Amino acid sequence: MSETTRIPAPDGVFPAAQYSHVVIGTGRFVAVSGQLALDEDGKLVGEGDAEAQACQVFENLRRCLTAAGATFDDVVKLTYFVTDMAHMPAIRTARAAHIPDDRLPAASAVQVAALVRPEFLMEVEAFAVVAE
Repeated sequence: MSETTRIPAPDGVFPAAQYSHVVIGTGRFVAVSGQLALDEDGKLVGEGDAEAQACQVFENLRRCLTAAGATFDDVVKLTYFVTDMAHMPAIRTARAAHIPDDRLPAASAVQVAALVRPEFLMEVEAFAVVAE
């Protein structure tokens, strides 16, 4: 695990409830492309079901991080792309299964008009810093 410092509320900035405003890490940078709710055979998991899609997305993120020698403890930034902000509670639930509240990374959430295929409700990318 890399050495990281999380600053949930820098002086003069309103405290974040679901992320850290600043995460400082030292080590090897890992970028994980946006993950979709596809299983290992390329089949959609959870058509129309935000919770099922979020669980699959975070499982895919975990597998990608593992391939890079990283874990969710090393994640310093998550970006959520959602077709509807109503899907954010499902994403937060899936994230909580992998990342404890005291290790929350920096984060951004963006509502988009569409993803690469209309059945996808979300895409999540991750940045991590792994100790060398």
